[in-house]
Amino acid sequence: MTRLALFDLDHTLLSGDSDVLWCEFAIAERLLNRAEFEPRNQRMADRYAQGIATPAEFCGFYAQTLTGARPDAWQGLRERFLCEVIAPRIPASSRELVERHRAGGDRVVLTTATNRFLVELTARDLGIDDLLATEVEVVDGAFTGRNTGVLNMREGKVERLRRWLEGEGLPPTALADAAFYSDSKNDLPLLLAVGHPVAVDPDDVLAEHARRAGWPVLKLAR
Repeated sequence: MTRLALFDLDHTLLSGDSDVLWCEFAIAERLLNRAEFEPRNQRMADRYAQGIATPAEFCGFYAQTLTGARPDAWQGLRERFLCEVIAPRIPASSRELVERHRAGGDRVVLTTATNRFLVELTARDLGIDDLLATEVEVVDGAFTGRNTGVLNMREGKVERLRRWLEGEGLPPTALADAAFYSDSKNDLPLLLAVGHPVAVDPDDVLAEHARRAGWPVLKLAR
C-alpha cells in the first residue's frame, strides 16, 4: 500500500502563517482597515501560538476577511498573493522534502487549518494534489464570512483525514505507516495518530513532547 506523507503548511513548509500574511496583504491592498484590523490580527496570531484560540474562533476570524467577495473576482488577487508573498517564503528545503517523498512513491497530502481559498494555489505550487483545508461557505457566488463542515484544526484534522481515507478507499490502518510533519502543539492530535510523527522547527511545547517521545526534529526554516 502507498505510504502517506502528510504536511502541515504554516511555519512548517512555509516560513510564516498564511492567514496572517493574507491579512497583511489585504491591508496593503486596502481591503481591510489597518488601524482596526491589524491589532486584532496580531491578537489572534498570539492566541493561536499559545494554543488557546478555539478552532471556531480561529477559523471564523479569518473566514470573515473574505466576506462578500466573489471567488472568481479575487482570482487575480489570490495569484498575486501566492507569487509576491507566499512562494518566496517556501524554502528550497521544504520543496526538496516534498519531492523526496514523492520520488520515493509516497502519496503527499497537505493538511492545514487555513481555508481552501487561500491555500489551494500554494498546494499547486508545491505540486501537491491532495489538500485538506478548512472550508469557507459560498452562497449565491459570494463568501458569507462563515466556515462550513468540520474545521481542519486540532482534533478536526484527524476527523477530516479519516473521512478522506474512507473516501479514497484507504483503510484507517494507513495512519500507522503515515508520516506527518508539523511545527505546532496544535497538531498534537494528528501527530499522535500517525506512526511517524516529525516535529519541524517546533514550538516549545511540541519540542518538549518530541524530546520525551523520541520523535525526530527537523529544521526547514530559513
